[in-house]
Amino acid sequence: MEFLEVVRRRKTTNGPFLPDPVSQEHQRLLIEAASRAPSQLNSQPWRFVLIEDRATIEQIAEISGASMTTAMSNGTFFERYKPYFRFSQAEMDEERSGMLFDKLPAPLRPFTSQAFTPRGQKLMNLLRVPQTLGEENRKLVAGSPLLIGVMLDRSENRPGELSSFYSIFSMGAAMENLWLTTVELGMGIQFVSFPMEVPGQWERIVSLLRVPDSLELMAVYRLGYVPDEQRRPAIDWTSHERKLPSQFVFRESCETPQQGWDAPAGP
Repeated sequence: MEFLEVVRRRKTTNGPFLPDPVSQEHQRLLIEAASRAPSQLNSQPWRFVLIEDRATIEQIAEISGASMTTAMSNGTFFERYKPYFRFSQAEMDEERSGMLFDKLPAPLRPFTSQAFTPRGQKLMNLLRVPQTLGEENRKLVAGSPLLIGVMLDRSENRPGELSSFYSIFSMGAAMENLWLTTVELGMGIQFVSFPMEVPGQWERIVSLLRVPDSLELMAVYRLGYVPDEQRRPAIDWTSHERKLPSQFVFRESCETPQQGWDAPAGP
């Protein structure tokens, strides 16, 4: 596959993966691709932990699902991310950013227009929507054949110093390499972020993975193979209409509309 085609096919996988384990060769390729990212003075501040143990994945899934239920119940998720919600294609075309919620999860569809208001929050809690979504989240993470934890070396990632910026920037480049490699391998990937949304939950994952004091756990991703029909189709960029917002700042939404709800595992 050509490189630009890989870039154009990159996406977040919001649905379940195939149950097949990720092959050792593909795991090696993922980490190799990540490790070939640039870093300041070749410091390579990243460290990775690959998680295949079912018991550990189930525990992380439980933490993620419970975190989503809490964040949805107390309104912090909607309050924090409502600037990114779009409810029509016209709004999406105008803003050229954010997430299009034209296909909300079934529990939210009956009251889409009120879902992100105080009244809607009370109604969702009454109908136990947060619990339903949290359970869906738990199942998604639990059904993932592979999780990857990304850590930074604290000797390089020193808050308040320029080295911290370099380390985080390098980690982003490493994860982009890994993310693009999943496209080539017929895999999907999604950030498991809800444990970060609720105080104390991320620390549970740090403890579960026995992250040493010398490292800081920065992110966890779920990965697996996706069916052929769910892989992102090629885009005809020769006929793709590009609308330039004011001041010629171009922002292209990279998620297809039907993929707009990213809540099952993270925002």
